[in-house]
Amino acid sequence: MLHELSIANFAIIDELHVSFDEGLNIISGETGAGKSILIGAVSLLLGDRATADMIRTQTDTATVEALFNIKNNPALQEKLAAMGFGAGEELVIRRVISRSGKNRAQINGQMATLANLAAISESLINICGQHEHQVILSAENHIDILDEFGGCLSARRAFEAVYWRYRELCDRMEKLENLRRDRAEKIDLIQFQLQEINDLNPLANEDVLLSDEKKVLANVQKLADWGNRAYGLLYADNGCINDQLKEVLTQIKEIRKIDPGLNLQPADVEGSYVVLQEAALALRDYTKKLVSDPERQASIDERLDAINRLKRKHGGTMDTLLARKREMEEELKGVSGVAEELENLTKEKEIVAAGLREKALALSTLRWRAAGLLKKAVDAEIHGLNMPHACFFVEFLKRCSDAENTYGPKGGDEIEFYLAANAGETPKPLNKIASGGELSRMVLALKNVLSRTGSVDTVVFDEVDSGIGGATAEIVGRKLKEVSAHHQVICITHLPQIASFGGPHLRVSKQVTDGRTATVVDKIDDEQKIEEISRMLGGVNVTETARDHARAMLAAARAVRVAVDAERSGHAEKSAHR
Repeated sequence: MLHELSIANFAIIDELHVSFDEGLNIISGETGAGKSILIGAVSLLLGDRATADMIRTQTDTATVEALFNIKNNPALQEKLAAMGFGAGEELVIRRVISRSGKNRAQINGQMATLANLAAISESLINICGQHEHQVILSAENHIDILDEFGGCLSARRAFEAVYWRYRELCDRMEKLENLRRDRAEKIDLIQFQLQEINDLNPLANEDVLLSDEKKVLANVQKLADWGNRAYGLLYADNGCINDQLKEVLTQIKEIRKIDPGLNLQPADVEGSYVVLQEAALALRDYTKKLVSDPERQASIDERLDAINRLKRKHGGTMDTLLARKREMEEELKGVSGVAEELENLTKEKEIVAAGLREKALALSTLRWRAAGLLKKAVDAEIHGLNMPHACFFVEFLKRCSDAENTYGPKGGDEIEFYLAANAGETPKPLNKIASGGELSRMVLALKNVLSRTGSVDTVVFDEVDSGIGGATAEIVGRKLKEVSAHHQVICITHLPQIASFGGPHLRVSKQVTDGRTATVVDKIDDEQKIEEISRMLGGVNVTETARDHARAMLAAARAVRVAVDAERSGHAEKSAHR
């Protein structure tokens, strides 16, 4: 329940503080006095966007702050706690608008975002103004109204969760199908190129090794001549290095027999002798292996030509060739993987689709039952709003079928509200209703019906009296009072018939001080109510006749007010007991 509202430097409001009570709160005043500005300020607290032109002239910031009593709304308390804003019986929301653009929002003293405000607004206040008329007129919203009334939202959320999984599977499968189709166009080329590489089966660094082998085969005679010559010098020829080293060793040993002081050991030379001997044997073995092999040389030339051709085709080096081979193998695996994934997704989609159809049909069944109840309830309301022959219809333009591909996020039904306003008329969609009075009463009827099932604490009616008057206005006032048995109602009205049913009454007026206009809100007492309703009845010049009429209207409405207030008290006691 909205308990207190404070506004500073907002539009033409300088500074004001307004308190609201339980039941039906009436706001009245001359046209242009600023009544709807109050609603605009409340809308800011619910997450509406703020602009600098909302700030009062010659000021830099505007502030709107409200105190809500939420002790009877445990669901909202839990939501606030889960969002990190504390859980208590009171809720304070504050918005500050700055010309510099540094706007701020706070919930229970903590910084908040507009998304945070919007998330809790649905449990706080429902504003029924000109926008609400558009909501009711728009057929796309009718399914939401029916689901809220019929308690179908839980089943709809369950359906929606499966629906989005189904759509996710469909989208993934579509992408994979496109991918497989695109790849199929070039798969033959990839397979041909990969087969060409696999047939040759080149190895890393093979081109370098073959080139080295080719060079050896082309120079076998030279290599043999050089190897044999070196072998002879080291080991085989007369006077070879090995023979000379043996003589050196003999001389060193003879010297050391006479003079051990020679700083040279035979072992020092023997090491060189062994090394050179091993080198000579290696040269001998090397030259023995050198064999001229024209066939092998031709084979190497042929393979090198094939490797170089593939290298030129795939980047110019053996590394790029082998990298491309791996890429093509991965692409082929990907095609195989796509087929396997599509097969798995198809199986999952069949299971999900079966669950989706089941939940869609269950949701549709709930709606079908709810539609009958809503028709009955709205018919009763509009008959009580001086439309005795009107008939309300919930038309299923499309009933849910087994074709899951025709479902939307809200199920497989298409729903629109129709109304036959008078006896003998053909039912028409609500957006074809010509009379503003009929539309206003339809909005009120739906609001009254929905108020019995909704969890919102406060309902605001702005311009609900559009297009009505006389006896109908009195009936509308009575209905608003009935709604206030279950919710706090704040109603902006120009009609005395409606105002007479109110409890707390706020009068909005404009005052000029020091050349500046400001909106002022006064909470008026019973005597002042008589004067205000007299003004609403008689205009500028209030007569005693108008006052008598006002007293009579208030007296006639008193019995309804007492009965509804008693019902509200009983409802509050039951809630407290629970």
